[in-house]
This record gives sequence, structure tokens and C-alpha cells, in this order.
Amino acid sequence: MAIQTTKDVKINVHHLTRVEGHGNIVVNVREGILEQCDLQIIEAPRFFEALLRHRPYEHASHIASRICGICAVSHATASLRACENALGVELSEQSVLLRKLNLYAEMLDSHILHMYMLVAPDLLGKGSVIPLAKTDPDVVLRALRMKKVAGDLCATISGRHTHPIAMVVGGFSHYPSEDELFRLGERLVIMREDLDDTVELFKGLSVPSFERETEYIALQKEGEYCIIEGMITSSDGGSWPIEAYQSVTNEYIVPHSTAKHARHQRESYMVGALARLKINYDELHPRAKTTAEILKISPKCINPYLITIAQLVETTHFTEKAIEVIGGLLEKGIVWEEPRPISKDRGEGVGACEAPRGTLYHHYVIGDGMIKEANCIIPTAQNLANIEADMRCLVPNIVDRTPDDITLALEMLIRAYDPCISCSTHMLEVRFV
Repeated sequence: MAIQTTKDVKINVHHLTRVEGHGNIVVNVREGILEQCDLQIIEAPRFFEALLRHRPYEHASHIASRICGICAVSHATASLRACENALGVELSEQSVLLRKLNLYAEMLDSHILHMYMLVAPDLLGKGSVIPLAKTDPDVVLRALRMKKVAGDLCATISGRHTHPIAMVVGGFSHYPSEDELFRLGERLVIMREDLDDTVELFKGLSVPSFERETEYIALQKEGEYCIIEGMITSSDGGSWPIEAYQSVTNEYIVPHSTAKHARHQRESYMVGALARLKINYDELHPRAKTTAEILKISPKCINPYLITIAQLVETTHFTEKAIEVIGGLLEKGIVWEEPRPISKDRGEGVGACEAPRGTLYHHYVIGDGMIKEANCIIPTAQNLANIEADMRCLVPNIVDRTPDDITLALEMLIRAYDPCISCSTHMLEVRFV
């Protein structure tokens, strides 16, 4: 790619900070030609699918939740839905609501972590959250208060904050008490004040200006801001059942990454908060739409730096939905239920949910109570090609800046995606003997 400059630029970042996992940025401009622009994923493959094979399906969600310490609920949920769809299990209304509530809590916990601990330091001119805690302790304490509410909600529903133990095939093995839910509902209502202050904080921060057209993909279901199953939907048009996920994700290998890339109707696509906002905007809670208006973000947004702002809009939405679900559960009363039984001992099923970073798929073949085959498609793996496409588009616009400024702009771009790099490294064909 030719650039309007004759200067040479070399950027070599080992390793990118304030992301989960290990990745390098390598950019090489020689005599005005962009010769290399890579996000190199150097994390060792983690063989998720091989770890799941030949294990009882009852163990799958507990193994799958270990794929990520941040998105443990998402992986457990997708894993359970894959098993339940394979074995013909129909969940009760109460179990569906508790599963959604648990995902809302994880979304809140992850988004708050990303916004405050990983992105805010850049926007406030700090090297990390540590100096930020010294100069702006109220900002960090606000984040910790909100994270504590979200973490406690996860722990109350699923037995502990990280790596849930109470969610099982067919339902739950433990239920929160009505008093626990009532008190958490009160804390979420109180948290609205911290959320309002968060909106004011980010309203006053300057996010880099950069735009690039791409395809956006998220789950969609009529009448709700979809986070579990529904239809895979593209901003370029078209919807597909979750069972057709492989025709959408189209994973392929690139030489500079231990994580696969994905493409659909263009060279790349985006999943995550901004994609969900574009696909499901009309289903946002009214308070979340107000947040979007205050922060000047709309479904027309094509600035990847604003993924963080989309996360803030979602934080408002998921807070309100959590309050609503808790209210509905308390109105009906929490009833002890045995997990719903399986209707067959073999089958094939796909489970999908929206993890904080985007659409997550688990696909299992089960026979005689054992997982015979497994496939997991992680949000960050779906985003990697899109991140690199953004980098290739951004570099020509900033090439006349200093190397330090170019490096920071690229780091901020990648951090905006909130990548979970170690989760993205998997190899389907590896088999342990």
C-alpha cells in the first residue's frame, strides 16, 4: 500500500499491554510503502476442544469455563446450551431468566473492567490504572464499587464469581434466596448514580477520530437485546440459525498468528458491543438509549475506538435489565427445581451467546453420554482480521506522527476491541492419545 510520505517507519511492540494474553504489533513502512502491518498472536495454542473430547457432557461447562477467567459465565452458558440442544433439554422459564441474569452480571463486570482499568488510563493520559489510582482515586473507587456489585451477582446466582458451579445441564443445582436477590436489586438501583457519573466522565474524554466501513455481526431475537441464541445477523444483510455458524465464521489460518482469523461477506467482520449496538439498537432500554444520545453514538457509528462507548451504553442497558429480571423473579418467587432431564443420550448441538467481546459458539457431538467432538469459536478470533484491517487503514492517516504517537494510536485501537488473546488460540484438529 502506497502512503503519501517517503519516510521509513518501524513499529515493533513486544508485548501489547492492558490486554489479556500476549500479542505483538509489527508495522513496517519503507519509502512510503506499507510493507507489513500485523497483530501477531504469539500465545501458545490451548487445545480447548481436545480437552473436552472423551469427557462426560456433565463436565463440559466446568471445563469450558476455564477457557477464560473473565468470560467464564459466557463459556459455561454456551457449553450448557450446546449440550442441552444436543440432548433435547427444555429449560424452565426460571432457569432461562437466571441464565440471562448471570450473563448480565458478567457483561457488567467485564465492561467496567475494560472501560476503567484498560481504556480510561489512555484517555486520561496515564500509563496504567496504578498512577490513575493515585491522581484520581475517586474514579478507580467508583469502578471497584460497580465491579463488586456485578461480581456478587455472579456469585449469588452461580455459586462463585469466576468459573460457575451452580449452572448444570437442565438448569441449576443451587438457587439464590429471595433476600439475596432483593438486596442485589437494591444495590443495582444505587449503582445508577455511579453509572451516571461514568457517563459524565466519558462524555468529557476525547476518543480518537477514525472510521472504516466493515461488516458487523451479532445475535438477534425479536423483542429483546439478544444475548443468548436467536439468529446470527449481519449489518450487510442476512440472518442464519446458530447451527450455520461455520458458514458465517469461515475460520482460516494466517502465518503470523497462533489464532485463526475469520471472514464472512467482506474481508473481515466485527463482533462485540458496537456490533450488538448496530444490530439490536431498537431493543435497548430507554435509559441506555439516553446514554447513547448523551455520548453521541448511534447505529451509524463506524469508529472502532468507540467500542468502549458502546460498552458503556450496554452497561446502562444490562443494569436496567438485571433490575427488571430480579423484580420479575421476586414477584413470582424463587422455586426449587430439579434440573430438566435429557430426552436422548446422543446428538449434536450448538450453543451460542453474546460474551462481552462478541458472539461465542460451542458445538458438540455427544454419544453415550460422552463428548465425541467439540468446536469453540471465540469472539476475539473473529475480530482479529478486522483489527488488522483497521490497522492497515489507520497507519496511512498517522504515518507523519512520531513513532511513539503511532504506537500509542495502534495500541489504543487494539485495546478498544478488548481482545482476549489467549482465548482466541485454539486448534480443532489436535488430538491427545
